[in-house]
Amino acid sequence: MGKIIDKVKGKIKQLAGKATGDKKLKRQGKVDEVKGRVKGAVEEVKHGVKDAAKK
Repeated sequence: MGKIIDKVKGKIKQLAGKATGDKKLKRQGKVDEVKGRVKGAVEEVKHGVKDAAKK
C-alpha cells in the first residue's frame, strides 16, 4: 500500500513544483515516485521468493 501512496505523493509534488516553478519540489516528487516503484519491486520479489519456497 505504501508504494501507491509514495507514487501519488510524488506525482502531486511534481505537478505542484511544475505549477509553481519550484525545481526542488519537483525533484522531491520524482524521488518519492521512484521510492514507490522500488517498494513495489521489493514486494514482488518477496512474493516470488515465498512462492518458490512453497514449491
